[in-house]
Amino acid sequence: MPKFIIRLLLALLLLTAEAGAGSRLLDDFRSGAGPGWEAKSFKGETRYFPAVADGVPCLRAEAKASASGLFHKVEYNAAAEPILAWSWKVDNIVVGGDARTKGGDDYPARIYVVFPSLLFWKTKALNYVWATNLPEGTAIPNSFTSNAMMVAVENGPAHLGQWRGYRRNIYQDFRKFFGTEPPPVGAIAIMTDTDNTGEKASACYGAIRVETLDAAGSAR
Repeated sequence: MPKFIIRLLLALLLLTAEAGAGSRLLDDFRSGAGPGWEAKSFKGETRYFPAVADGVPCLRAEAKASASGLFHKVEYNAAAEPILAWSWKVDNIVVGGDARTKGGDDYPARIYVVFPSLLFWKTKALNYVWATNLPEGTAIPNSFTSNAMMVAVENGPAHLGQWRGYRRNIYQDFRKFFGTEPPPVGAIAIMTDTDNTGEKASACYGAIRVETLDAAGSAR
């Protein structure tokens, strides 16, 4: 084999390794929820099933007065891999949704990062949500527990029916909202829920990735 071909192949292999070094895929949902996801029901069952939306493989969620989610246990250091990257497409807002009240604690799409503690009541979570009345960029404690922060990455009906992508620096967010260094991440979860309002909601979840700062560049 000519030397220049060998060098080209080596260069391509090196570029491929570097491209993947700072980003790892949790799931792309091409075949539905892959190994590692566990169902957790709080009230009723939200349906999760594989789908294709606008040509994008995804996991579709449909809730009807229900609240159940999917949890993926994964342990890593948020300081080393601070970026959570994901996309979703939401069909409708929860009209009665209001993050400031227990009766309105429903969202057509949410993804959250769980930071476990040996003392379970000290477990904390960052919830990134598509809100109804909470302005985009706003973060408030969950109406049921101050150990969970609700962060509105999207608000209202303006971008319904569109794929929307996000990158959040969970390390910075944890320090900002909880005022301490984060413990290791223990799980990432998704949930579409309408148990408090009794409404219907549906959304599609795209690929979820964990990234280093070098891989992600700037984070939204």
